[in-house]
Amino acid sequence: MFYEPRLGNSGLTIDPLKALVVPRPIGWISSVDLNGRVNLAPFSFFNLVADSPPIVMFAPNGTKQDGSRKDSLVNVETVGAFVANLATYDLRDQMNATSARLPAGVSEAEAAGLEMIPSSIVAPPRVKASPVALECRYLQTVELPTLDPAQPNSVVFGDVVGIHIDDSLIVDGRVDITRARPIARMGYSLYAVIEESFRMARPASADGRLD
Repeated sequence: MFYEPRLGNSGLTIDPLKALVVPRPIGWISSVDLNGRVNLAPFSFFNLVADSPPIVMFAPNGTKQDGSRKDSLVNVETVGAFVANLATYDLRDQMNATSARLPAGVSEAEAAGLEMIPSSIVAPPRVKASPVALECRYLQTVELPTLDPAQPNSVVFGDVVGIHIDDSLIVDGRVDITRARPIARMGYSLYAVIEESFRMARPASADGRLD
């Protein structure tokens, strides 16, 4: 089949694009407002986009039901920092619970029964139960084209200034991420869990490091 996403002519009940670009890592973003109130929300439009310095992005696209900008976006731009926590299989229910639409100032973490602990550098706290947390300083927001002016496509970039890794993930000087069993977003309401990996060396002629 072939279809043009702008025309919505796939002939399927739901546009399949999100079921094709998979799996998408989940940025479980914690932030605070100027009053120190915690917001925690998962974003599947998230990834590492540079490593020197390390930079991550997440996309809080759209708006809240009342048409205002999403709390994560407002908090990050106002306070200038956020934390990307790793969503794991053991924390899947709590992660899903934090995607609920709650009034501004109401803590999703508290509603989901999650304990937050202070970060080492930035103001927003991190999820205590998450085995990996990236402390980030806000760099910039890029507004991408949108087909609906009332629903902006915002991309937030952050400089990773501190990284927390649970010692149980480190084996022989390397991180074995399968021990954390991170989850990723698929299409529709489907998720994937990383429980195994395989090694494949790059050709010697390839640009960049081999390992």
